[in-house]
Formats: sequence, C-alpha cells, structure tokens
Amino acid sequence: MEQYIEFAGNHQLLSLAWGGILIALVVSWVQSLLSKIQMLSPTELTIKVNREDAVLLDIRSVDDFKKGHITSARNIPLAQLSLQLPMLENNKNKPIIVVCQAGMSAQGAAKQLIKAGFSQVAVLRGGMSKWAEANLPVVKK
Repeated sequence: MEQYIEFAGNHQLLSLAWGGILIALVVSWVQSLLSKIQMLSPTELTIKVNREDAVLLDIRSVDDFKKGHITSARNIPLAQLSLQLPMLENNKNKPIIVVCQAGMSAQGAAKQLIKAGFSQVAVLRGGMSKWAEANLPVVKK
C-alpha cells in the first residue's frame, strides 16, 4: 500500500488522470444502468422484430436510407422527427428500435421518443455500420 501512495506522490498528474478516467467509467456505467433506452445488438434487434413486432425507425437521411436499410424500417430523418411523431402515435406501446449510421445520433432520437411518451424504446448499438459488419441483409432502393 505504501508503494501506491509513494507512486501517487511522485506522479501526481498521472495519478489524477487515472482517477479521472476511473470516475468517468463509473459514471458512464451507472448512467447506462439507469437509462430507459435499451441498447440492442443486431441479433437482439432481429429477435425483437420477429417476436415482439418491433417498429424499426431509421433516422438517417433519405439518400442514406435508399443506399441500404433494414427490411421493414421506416425512414424519418432526425431533423423531421419532432414533426413526424404523430405518425408514430399508434405504436406508443410497441417496441421501437431507432437506427442511425453509427448508433450515436439514435440515442438523442430515442430520448425524444421517451419524452413524447413512447414506453419501449431501444437503439441499435453500432447502427447500420454494425448491421453491415455482421453481413445481415440490407434492402436497397
């Protein structure tokens, strides 16, 4: 134990950085546990769609959607989501899975859906990039 204290005393910046990273990891982990947004793998998405009739909401641009999307996905670009929420009203109690290119902007859209009263919102972890990486089928228009 004395060696750790001596190390921390001799390497204050390094010890401070390590402590900051540790705190950031713990905070991130706690936030993910408390989040209402579920993160799904491509396999989990497929199971939800097949067993629970989940609605797939692709928030990418129309051009990206046409280049390739998951079967039965509905395209509502992120910029239009707040205006298009009434179109999704019938699905408030169904699972809704939000898909974007990399999984990051989908989390913001998922938060919007939760605020609007949707009860079962999930995000495809890694987005379409992860879907394509898994060599899963894509529909092109």
